[in-house]
Amino acid sequence: MNYYTFLESPVDRLLLTSDGEFLTGVYMEIEIQKLLPRMTDDWRQDAAPFAEAIAQLNAYFAGELIQFDLPMKATGTPFQEAVWQSLSTIPYGETVSYKNIAERLHLPKAARAVGMANGQNPISIIIPCHRVIGANGKLTGYGGGIHRKQWLLAHEDKQTSFA
Repeated sequence: MNYYTFLESPVDRLLLTSDGEFLTGVYMEIEIQKLLPRMTDDWRQDAAPFAEAIAQLNAYFAGELIQFDLPMKATGTPFQEAVWQSLSTIPYGETVSYKNIAERLHLPKAARAVGMANGQNPISIIIPCHRVIGANGKLTGYGGGIHRKQWLLAHEDKQTSFA
């Protein structure tokens, strides 16, 4: 059985998914419309499996949490999973480029592939794909929309300026 619930947030409504043991997805409104039709009979709407994820996301949005501690399972190809693991090491309030991630993975020519994997991240915000920017320092594609990426980065920057 798989579970889902919705969370209203400053960046819009979020869809949270779980396999009952692990958080498997945090999707923004723009992605929800694509996912809901594919959620078949083995999905049940139930907020109970998400109590801790909701509490931590709310604390993040309130500026009270800078690092998530949740049981998660982001399933993808080995390359995607390596990219997502690398994303998880980007400190709160900092940004890196797609090229930086590729170099961390010892694949210096794979910046474009990193961008593709970044875009397939199923656990947005918690696996901080919003912290990846272009090598020129500009904001580039974001599955939730550039304005949401901009909001998340500004939110983190505002919180770190008081640290």
